[in-house]
This record gives sequence, structure tokens and C-alpha cells, in this order.
Amino acid sequence: MSPERQMVDVGGRQVRVSHLEKVMFPGTGTTKAEVMQYLVEVAPALLAQLHERPVTRIRWPDGGGGERFFEKNVPKGAPSWLRHQKVPAAPASDDDGTILDLPFIDDLAGLVWAANQGALELHTPQWTVGPRGGVREPDRLVVDLDPGAPAGLAECVRVAHWVADRLRDDGLETVPVTSGSKGMQLYAPLPGGRSAMQVREYAKTLATEVARAHPELVVAVMRKDLREGKVLIDWSQNHPSKTTITPYSLRGKDAPYVAAPRWWDEIGPDLRQLTADEVVQRLRSDGDPFADG
Repeated sequence: MSPERQMVDVGGRQVRVSHLEKVMFPGTGTTKAEVMQYLVEVAPALLAQLHERPVTRIRWPDGGGGERFFEKNVPKGAPSWLRHQKVPAAPASDDDGTILDLPFIDDLAGLVWAANQGALELHTPQWTVGPRGGVREPDRLVVDLDPGAPAGLAECVRVAHWVADRLRDDGLETVPVTSGSKGMQLYAPLPGGRSAMQVREYAKTLATEVARAHPELVVAVMRKDLREGKVLIDWSQNHPSKTTITPYSLRGKDAPYVAAPRWWDEIGPDLRQLTADEVVQRLRSDGDPFADG
């Protein structure tokens, strides 16, 4: 085997890695090896978010900011130990009527395998799959806040508090996540008993209510001509066919920004996106808002 390719033992599993010196984030010179080291550091927190959720990967073969492609099904040549499950595509999705073969990342070896594939972003749905197969009801609701320029993260902060207050009225507590891109998400654990489409409709109603209460800053429809200077409350990511960037995942940018869980006392006008190094330090010193919040 050439020195550029090697088999490494990760938790008792054999993982093929290659070109560890390859730059994956050109703005900072961050290499594939450094991406893998980040995943080692955040593995417990990230794996908790991936638990029993199929993972859609967005791959950047030449590094963040370059060409990318989505990969939903388990690819040919995946290691034999990588768990995957055949699941019917969600109704009214692009794959409607097909059977998908979806991979799961259960351990650090899976994270290293994905990183070696250039899969900088890991996206997951709001529902899970049981250990014996079968799609469960969603166990969380997600609200995505997407600012339209010149609105930015500061405007998302205002909207995040309005949305969180409205969810709290219904007995739902939230964890805020800065997206590592322009905006942020709010996650609310659900007790169960609602289908994905029921959760989607609830999220749509919530978004519409907040938009009506604050029309000067909030929209709840996708039309681009309505979004300038406002924050879109994107409720659609609760549809069973949709996925959202997983908390603690890297983003495929020029620099290694992260979808970073935050504490509510941080959600103020000075909020900013966080890098991989900052997220590692925060986990060491402050813990995980999903686990401790």
C-alpha cells in the first residue's frame, strides 16, 4: 500500500485513510488529519446527535469552498462494519417510491471514515430508526433561522428569543445552535406521539404566528422577494424527507466553522459563529448544552 494510503485501527475497526496532509479548509490550511483530530475531540457529543439517525453526507473532494456533492445512500466500497438500513423514501420527496439504503455513524471509526471521504458536513433528519429497523416518530423539532441580507446573526438572535418564548408556552424547551454559516437553529426535544407531518404542520403554524406578530423582521414563506432584511423561520426541515446540519458537524466553508450548540445566556447581540478549535475548548470547559442544558 502506498504511503499516501494506509489502514488504521480506530476502536478495533480497520479504516482506510489517505492523503492526510490534504488541505480541507484553504482559508486556514486545515488538513484532513486535523479534521480527524477535531472529530476525535468532539466524538462523544457528535455521536450523541447522530445516534440512530441516518446520515446524509455532503462531500468536498477538494476541500471546503470547492465543488461538492450530496450522498444519501451508503456508497459502494463502504467498510463492511458500517451499519446501514433500507428505509422507504418519505412520501412527496424527490425519492418517493424508492427504497433508500441509508448509513449510520455509530462510532469514531465511522466519523474517521466519513472524514476520509471528504464528508465535511453530516446532515440528519428529525426522526430515528430503531435497532431492528423501522422509522420512529420524530423525537425533536427544529426551527431554522435564515437571515436575508442585510439582516444577519444579530437579527436571528431577536427572532430566536421570540420563537423560544412561543415554544415555551407549549411546554417545549430549546437548545440554540449557531449554524456555522449565516444563521442558527433551535432544537426542541419532543415527547413523541406526533407523526413527522404533524410536527411539520405545528412548526409551520408556529412560524406563521411569529411572522404575523413581527412582520417588520420575520417571514415564514420561502419567496426570495420577501426576505431582504428579514429572517426566514424555515419550518420545512421537519418534513420526513428533509435533513438539517447535525450539531457539532463542521461546515464546508473556507475555514472550519461548526454548527455549535450554545447556552441561552450567550444569545445576545454580540453572538458570532464558532470555529472547530473554539468548540473543542468550550466542550472541555463548559460541557455540552444538549447534555447539560
